[in-house]
Amino acid sequence: MSTVSSSAALSSSVLLLNRQYVAIHVVDVRRAFVLLFRHLAEVIHIEGDQWANYDFESWREISELRAQFKEPHQDWIQSVHFELQVPRVLRLLHYDRVPKQRVRLNRRNIFARDGNNCQYCGKRFSTSELSLDHVVPTCRGGETSWENLVCACVRCNVRKGGRTPQEAGIKLIKKPVRPKRSPLLTIKLGNPKYASWKTFLDNAYWSVDLK
Repeated sequence: MSTVSSSAALSSSVLLLNRQYVAIHVVDVRRAFVLLFRHLAEVIHIEGDQWANYDFESWREISELRAQFKEPHQDWIQSVHFELQVPRVLRLLHYDRVPKQRVRLNRRNIFARDGNNCQYCGKRFSTSELSLDHVVPTCRGGETSWENLVCACVRCNVRKGGRTPQEAGIKLIKKPVRPKRSPLLTIKLGNPKYASWKTFLDNAYWSVDLK
């Protein structure tokens, strides 16, 4: 299916459920449409307290009707002959498993967890102006873990050096902890266009990392 689309539509995300309606992954729009077009998944469209299931053909028909009444939070893909609304949730038709996944310990997730705020001075910085700091330096036996890594601006990082915060005379804004779910997912849920995801998310099992 050859498509032309705005970068905004292609950069959006789609929540993937297994056959039992359990959230298991987040995929990009291209991958979502491949699954839908190959009849490996169906759209789960939520309106109010109800949802409906659509295969590729029926979703195309619904999209044609909805195209006259587009809303700001929706994303659309323009093909040669028709428009398709980007679905927010897909359900796999032949997959029952729930992968064992944990939130990945990486720079992107730590910045997201700390909200791009230096954990020593409290100021917010762009990603390029931040670094990761081991609260207890590695040379002092500090581990590379969620509980020992924080965002720090260059100034505070240099000031702290190879010392503990107490030795450097600075304090942590908050104690670093392992997040229960992907910090980037939490940011996504703050966007109104992903509001339908909340229907399927449960802190008890949801720890999928965003791609």
